[in-house]
Amino acid sequence: MMPNQYISVSPADNITVKTENGPSLKKKRYIRKEGSCNITFRHIPEEWLLFVTDIFTTLVEIKWRIMFLMFTLSYILSWLFFGILFWVIAIAHGDVRDHHNDPCVYEVRSFTAAFLFSLETQTTIGYGFRGMSENCMSAIILVTVQDVISCFIDTFVIGVAVAKMASARKRAQTVGFSNCAVISLRDGYLCLSWRVGDFRRSHLVEGTASAQIVHFTVHPTGKIDVTHEDLVILHRDIVLVTPTTVLHQIEPGSPLYKMTLEDLRKADFELVVTFTYTDDTTGILHQTRTSYTPDEILWGHLFQEMIRAKRNHYRVDYNLFNQTAKVHLPMLSAEEFERKKQLQLSARKSPRKFLSF
Repeated sequence: MMPNQYISVSPADNITVKTENGPSLKKKRYIRKEGSCNITFRHIPEEWLLFVTDIFTTLVEIKWRIMFLMFTLSYILSWLFFGILFWVIAIAHGDVRDHHNDPCVYEVRSFTAAFLFSLETQTTIGYGFRGMSENCMSAIILVTVQDVISCFIDTFVIGVAVAKMASARKRAQTVGFSNCAVISLRDGYLCLSWRVGDFRRSHLVEGTASAQIVHFTVHPTGKIDVTHEDLVILHRDIVLVTPTTVLHQIEPGSPLYKMTLEDLRKADFELVVTFTYTDDTTGILHQTRTSYTPDEILWGHLFQEMIRAKRNHYRVDYNLFNQTAKVHLPMLSAEEFERKKQLQLSARKSPRKFLSF
């Protein structure tokens, strides 16, 4: 009877599973495939105040084009602001009306000249045409204040640009997961596995894999409960030199222990997997994550081998990163499979005990 209960399937095999309530609507992901959270926040109290309070993190997280626009406006507005102040000082001192008196700022007798002097001062261009005089203490104080503010703006812009270029999100894009997870037999046990690989040549240190089963319960009142169940990972500490297959052995205590193929196809959960690691080049902590729905968990499949030993090195073929091969696997749950395996072992031992008498 056992050989007839083995099968290998995938979503492409067009296997249908009947449910008591008929076909269910496809639900949206909790974690998207690229790792971003499919969550939208609304009615956050004092939202703008929170973003302004942590303005550095806000600027690091926004898009590049918005950041360039904001920094461009910060420079232009600062030049314009101090240019207006220099123009006001020139008007108050009489430099605009009387071109023969000793001016506060040489060759600043119009708004355009005041704006150009502000720009030249803040960018330290120094054309040598316009310059400060000793006649106005207010203008001297204003130049000093503008130089100090210019240093702050430059420091802030450079800091945000460097932090944005060294963002962990960019490094996380070069560490990827397989498009699907698989369930297969390993060492006589049903195991859930997925593959993680680094697409850069630099190695990762202190890598740790983790996984959670996320369940959603929708009540008739519209209330949604979200629960998380941790999966035990075999050899969760990984040095990701070559692509690695992460394993979860389906054993007692696992959320998948009593789940058959039919139960898997009817299940309503999301497998969220993460890989947290440190880049040995920058020393920055990163995290890459993705999720798998029950339709993306292939029953009776194995990942194809990617590593080949050559004469002087090992070769990794990333064309096989997402490739799987079908294998025979019982349609039973891990619990039923273990029970049948124990019965078979008992049946093999029983004749020997009978003959010993």
